Amino acid sequence: MAESTTRAAVPATRVSTGERAQPGRAQPGRAQPGRAQPGRAQPGQVVERDLLIGGKWLPASGGTYVVLNPATEEVVGHAPESTVEDAEAAVQAASDALPAWAATPLERRLELMAKAAGAIRERARELLPLVIAETGATFSVGSRMQVPVAADRFERYSRDPRPVLQRALPAQVVPSTPLAPGGLVSAAVLRQPVGVVACITSYNFPMVNMAGKVAPALAAGNTVVVKPAPQDPLAVVELVRVLDEVGFPPGVVNLVTASGAGPAEALVTSPAVDMVSFTGSTSVGTRIAEAGAHTMKRLLLELGGKGACIVLDDADIQAAVGCIGSTWSFHSGQICTAPTRAVVHAGVYDQVVEKLGALAAMLKVGDPTDPSTVVGPLISAAQRERVERYLAAGRAEGAEVLSGGGRPPHLDRGYYVEPTLLAGANDMTVAREEIFGPVVVAIRVDDEEDAIAVANDSDFGLYDYVFSADTARAFGVAKRLRAGHVGVNTAQRNHEAPFGGFKLSGMGRDGGDYGLEAYSELQAVVWSS
Repeated sequence: MAESTTRAAVPATRVSTGERAQPGRAQPGRAQPGRAQPGRAQPGQVVERDLLIGGKWLPASGGTYVVLNPATEEVVGHAPESTVEDAEAAVQAASDALPAWAATPLERRLELMAKAAGAIRERARELLPLVIAETGATFSVGSRMQVPVAADRFERYSRDPRPVLQRALPAQVVPSTPLAPGGLVSAAVLRQPVGVVACITSYNFPMVNMAGKVAPALAAGNTVVVKPAPQDPLAVVELVRVLDEVGFPPGVVNLVTASGAGPAEALVTSPAVDMVSFTGSTSVGTRIAEAGAHTMKRLLLELGGKGACIVLDDADIQAAVGCIGSTWSFHSGQICTAPTRAVVHAGVYDQVVEKLGALAAMLKVGDPTDPSTVVGPLISAAQRERVERYLAAGRAEGAEVLSGGGRPPHLDRGYYVEPTLLAGANDMTVAREEIFGPVVVAIRVDDEEDAIAVANDSDFGLYDYVFSADTARAFGVAKRLRAGHVGVNTAQRNHEAPFGGFKLSGMGRDGGDYGLEAYSELQAVVWSS
């Protein structure tokens, strides 16, 4: 690939369409703490002022806020600053559009999904540098796992969903009762649209996470209000623009972006929102569940993780090390499925720890646009400080720092933390709480039973791993783990499998056909013949 595409720059300045201030000039609005409101955008910055509400691109009522590049600490661009009133208008637009969209012929809905997938792929080279700039994802992660997977998810839900959304039940012979005459009673089970869905996503995979919510929701006949994370909303704005341009009807897809929590809280509490689909922290997910209970909202909550990778005494050590090392190499550990606890049998513990330390030391940390970079920055200064507080707590509680543990000395800008390997016990804070950074805690265990007990001794239960040369043994261990997903001798995913967690890792499942189920309500239709 040419140098211009592998080391791509941020796209040239552009201003969104619709009613807006003079091109290149930020619209007046309230200032956010720590977020400057510069009067004029600089060359190379993306300027988005407009929200999509009811099929119209309208200026956000709060003006704009600044989005920073976590690798350089420079301004990537400006995003629309929504208000609560903007969020309420988006919900109303989605509610108004719902009846017509739910009644739209299935063939038309699927045609639009396929068009969306194609349009995302056509714009991939334009979208990739923007995603890298605002998320800090490395070129490898961005080019393979960010933009292409977003397109894949729309393509997946362009398939005919009727085998999932419709099912006939065997007829029953029912005798006469005081309720009704007897007869042969038939029934069909239908999955009807839930209604208006608020799609609220995390910062680590902004386009992919949003596509994973919006695509099945639309395919099932719902309308949506899209609310990306405040740290990196610009690529999601472009995703919504794609959906608008390919022809989704007015009000079917609506956009709200904001640096503060007010608009998202308005979505969660609105009586007109029927479902909240959220990916993010357990603390925020808990508050969403509490707030949504007042209106009996349907919830899909994909929350935190503290994945255990069990390495048994007969495991392929190199394969296990590769899996555990993905905590460092896959978006700097900012992923809920990361195997952040290495639960290793005593017989191979020294080998595993030695190889992990060697791997951590050789991983290139730096510029995410450089294809040779393996570890990029964390999303923000606040997140780096959070990770550093955990590292300090680990040291204070007696964890041994085997590799890393600080900021890379060769990088004086950007929110970087070295790939870090700690040796400790499962009762330490660094082993109990989700750090969301490039930190692995190695825990020595005596045998298989001890490994299972340690893995299950967690408030989380999203994604665990088991490595053993005996796949029957590994499968037996997997069945005893309190986790929604278990990888056996692999860190790969099957995207048709149900995805979600036990315990504080959330509620509900999506992925494949399970995504259609998540965004639909069961309805039984009964008739007598």
